[in-house]
Amino acid sequence: MSICLRRREFVAGLGGAAARPLVARGQQPTPVVAWVVGSTTDNLSLSVAAFRKGMSETGYIEGQNVTIEYHWLAGQYERLPALMSDLVRRRVTLIATPGFVDGALAAKAATATIPIVFAVGQDPVKLGLVASLARPGGNATGINFLSQELSAKRLQVLHELVPRATRIAVVVNPANANAESILSDVQEAARVLGMQVVVLHAGTISEIDAAFAALAREHADALFVAGDAFLSSRRVQFATLAARDRVPVSYGGREYAEVGGLMSYGTKIIDAYRQAGVYTGRILKGDKPADLPVMQSTKFEFVINLNTAGAFGLSFSPGLLATADEVIE
Repeated sequence: MSICLRRREFVAGLGGAAARPLVARGQQPTPVVAWVVGSTTDNLSLSVAAFRKGMSETGYIEGQNVTIEYHWLAGQYERLPALMSDLVRRRVTLIATPGFVDGALAAKAATATIPIVFAVGQDPVKLGLVASLARPGGNATGINFLSQELSAKRLQVLHELVPRATRIAVVVNPANANAESILSDVQEAARVLGMQVVVLHAGTISEIDAAFAALAREHADALFVAGDAFLSSRRVQFATLAARDRVPVSYGGREYAEVGGLMSYGTKIIDAYRQAGVYTGRILKGDKPADLPVMQSTKFEFVINLNTAGAFGLSFSPGLLATADEVIE
């Protein structure tokens, strides 16, 4: 079930969002920003804080001059059409879908007038979200945090850590609208490194368990977790299962390494969320999404968890350790 959280109220259900705040005659109504993500409420606390910080940099403070509705889909992407229809019916001021490509695509399909701010890891032009990076031209703009472009680097680091790994399992969420494109990038990077790829689908908690059970049957030497909001929300489950089976795993976000994942390499996602907040504030002030160029992430981070490496009997080379932005001991 989708959940809409407000500052002092809890409303369950896609259609249960409260109406806009009442305002005195002559005053402008408080703008309402709908935050729509594919994960759960406990997954993005730092990202929410970064988004709010970005908004505050433009003068918008939640609870004072802007209302934010929080919609957490918890992996139930099939609820997106109904949710977007409800947001459009109620004429929210702006829809923000940071880190959630399916949400951005659903919003774009639902409205051509309500502004949309996205943060996606894929080329937004190819996705059909904007006409061009420099001049989006429609009602959507945001940030590209380049997760697909980083797939080759992630695989290369995994190969350096586990040189014996010749058969790599890749876990993707089949509900992710960009799953096939993600797989294509990983398969091309694996081909260059002389690796074979085994594809595993996981869009639910039980399917993640099943994916790990399949690793032994498929004789996979290591695991590559594709970027996805729901999969990221299950990071503790991934770390626990990987530790149980002693499977080397490469992740795309530092949040995995922080809970015991072996290593991560990717965009400094918190900065992307802050930038999404800045763009949200600018649009609320009157800027048009069509004129705001899509920003490209420029901050990346490589995080290593040495405790996990030691438990797995693995060692990072001094050269690789020297390139890490953070080493968890």
